Amino acid sequence: MVYIGIDVGGTGIQVGVVDEQGCIRQKGDIPTRTDLSFEEQVRQMADCVLDTLEKASVSLDEVHSIGLGVPGIADAKTGVVPFCTNLGWHNVPLREEFRKHIDKPIYIDNDATVAGLAESVAGVSAGTDSSVFMTLGTGVGGGIVLHGKVWSGFHGTGSEIGHMILALDGEPCTCGNHGCLERYCSATAVIRMAREAVKKYPESAILDACEGDAARINARIVFDAARKGDAAALEVFNRYVCYLGQAIANIQNFLDPEVIVLGGGVSKAGAFLLDAVRAEFPKYCLYKGMPYGRIELARLGADAGIIGAAMLGKDN
Repeated sequence: MVYIGIDVGGTGIQVGVVDEQGCIRQKGDIPTRTDLSFEEQVRQMADCVLDTLEKASVSLDEVHSIGLGVPGIADAKTGVVPFCTNLGWHNVPLREEFRKHIDKPIYIDNDATVAGLAESVAGVSAGTDSSVFMTLGTGVGGGIVLHGKVWSGFHGTGSEIGHMILALDGEPCTCGNHGCLERYCSATAVIRMAREAVKKYPESAILDACEGDAARINARIVFDAARKGDAAALEVFNRYVCYLGQAIANIQNFLDPEVIVLGGGVSKAGAFLLDAVRAEFPKYCLYKGMPYGRIELARLGADAGIIGAAMLGKDN
């Protein structure tokens, strides 16, 4: 049997035929068309699935299930997507609509959640009993896997790690709250802190890399400058590591997972970031004399969305 994984992104939709071990046998893709109706968007996804199966020389009879990872809230029990801003979806019956085109079991969950599942099946946390995935990008997403199953909460809104409160009355967040973790641990946070720092250090290598235009600062530029010892960049980097260390310790203290996996664009800083966070986060752990979960970098990259979505139906 094979499994179909659909990674529904804001600009593109990736489809994959995935085997029992979490290996992708064939890929397909279509652009995300927000100008289309929900019904037409789903029809195009289903067509892409059928086309990808044909290219893989796999019949529909060989498909066990279809899984979708969406960038929003997904109710895994009902198959309804209450909220997915990127596609303009509000309370849409995604499972019901999809089965009009392909009558197979359909599983749906949040995109960060399925990425965490992918890592636990075929990535860096494979073989573990519990893991937490943090995607560090424009925002911060999360995926929790307990005893091999994703945990999305009773209402499908669980694992929103990025919206835990890290600083009371802190930075305003796009969600409407203040002090959310993602305002301190995302790439967006790195950029904000760097723009503040270069005002203090106008000779910074950060500005040199941007030809003096602070609007062009990104996280990679900041971390590259920090590696070279730039004062402004190191100030930002150390502050960021402190925030991320506290965030990871909060997860460790609350859930005690076996592994905490860091993914997303910021994680591409690699060992430079990983070593610093590994050194920082034990300072905030509750039980100093007890072992704690190891911190690792995600391995699957862009394929995690496809693999994790496919694996939603594996043990069902």
